[in-house]
Amino acid sequence: MSNRGGLKFWISAWLPVVIGIAVIMLESTEWFGADNTSEPLRKLFESIFGHVTYAKWHVIHAVLRKSGHFLGYGAVGLAWLRAWWMTLPRSRFLQDTILALLGTAIMASADEFHQSFLPNRTSSALDVLLDCCGAVTLQFLVYVYMRTMRPKRLARAA
Repeated sequence: MSNRGGLKFWISAWLPVVIGIAVIMLESTEWFGADNTSEPLRKLFESIFGHVTYAKWHVIHAVLRKSGHFLGYGAVGLAWLRAWWMTLPRSRFLQDTILALLGTAIMASADEFHQSFLPNRTSSALDVLLDCCGAVTLQFLVYVYMRTMRPKRLARAA
């Protein structure tokens, strides 16, 4: 994309970030509280894996929700990384990663702050940490991939 000043470039670079923020905002509502997601997720889970007891489901549901935090914010972190990589072509991978992690941390913090005002949601600094760990992990996997599969491209950016 040589035309960095064009609208098409900016949309291409930043639209995934905007979509990621929109999804996080949607999921940060009362509708996506544990009390509202448990039954639909349980039906789906049991249709695939069979019946589980309430006690087991309670643990499985918690794991599914926390995995969603980790993977969802990991994906949003990759969207931020891609946007910064495209927008700042002369920057180093570490600089883009730090900017992406900062964007992810701000989003995660704002999400938890917002949830503190909702009656059926909880707010936890540990969720922010989990979200950031997802972003760091997926960004690290991208770095490893780039080092092994595309070393010349990463060397140019480094």
